[in-house]
Amino acid sequence: MTEFVTLEGGRIACDVIGDGPLVVLSHGMGVWRQDYRDLVPLLADAGYRVVNADMRGHGESSLDWPSVTGKAAISRTDVAGDLLGVIRHFGGPAAIVGHSLAGGAATIAAAQAPELVTAIVEINPFTRVPRLDFGALFTNRRYRRGMTRLLGTQLLKSPRLWRKYFDIAYPTKPGDYQQHIENLMTILGQPGRWEEFMKTGKTNPADAEAQLPGVECPVLVIMGAEDPDFPDPRAEGEAIVAALKAGLGRVAVVEDGGHYPHSQFGDRVAELITAFLREHAGEPERHAG
Repeated sequence: MTEFVTLEGGRIACDVIGDGPLVVLSHGMGVWRQDYRDLVPLLADAGYRVVNADMRGHGESSLDWPSVTGKAAISRTDVAGDLLGVIRHFGGPAAIVGHSLAGGAATIAAAQAPELVTAIVEINPFTRVPRLDFGALFTNRRYRRGMTRLLGTQLLKSPRLWRKYFDIAYPTKPGDYQQHIENLMTILGQPGRWEEFMKTGKTNPADAEAQLPGVECPVLVIMGAEDPDFPDPRAEGEAIVAALKAGLGRVAVVEDGGHYPHSQFGDRVAELITAFLREHAGEPERHAG
């Protein structure tokens, strides 16, 4: 069931399913909540109440939100505030699962409101300020191809390059890949949606990186082994964990996973997340049969 949560500045579209401890899902930039289409029912079946939210400006959420930056931007701090508003609306506390930009937003939310966040899962997160690895551009074809398309999308404001980026970001394709990407590009073609996506490139993860030492809850970082956004995805996950307080974080790597392992391998990612949540986010509902 889709609900619209009204916050200061706009409305967040959410699909809500299941019963049990609250888990809020937040996708990355330039996509929408359907990225979690396979993960949502698996988490609900595992005994959780799942809220799958569209990022501000994305999917079916409203446009033209004011940013804490004071400019036309969508920052991780902005998204963190929205996530906390969604958690309050649905009666937190909650675990947050955040992908890419929203991984950084989950970090900020956990540091700012520890009473509302029981645990966070960051999937291929941009939680640290990225530094272009010029050496890897020459030696790592996957990274070179991904960066060419990512940087080109932002610099040229090109839907064509964004569409081509997914071919690299999904090193293996789920059965519904073509339809999923076509649906996404249709959404991005709606009035104002592409412009909102472009706002995500107006800030960097410095706000999230600064909050890593302040996180108090357990953290699981899931990295796709073939993510083209990082020259060494495992090393990026380990660097995030190293910036947390000792013992809070762990890294899991999904073999053959790109930047969207939850969309490629929902069952494998759900298994990692549910094992983590059972340990840290409350006992799930037990369903008969």
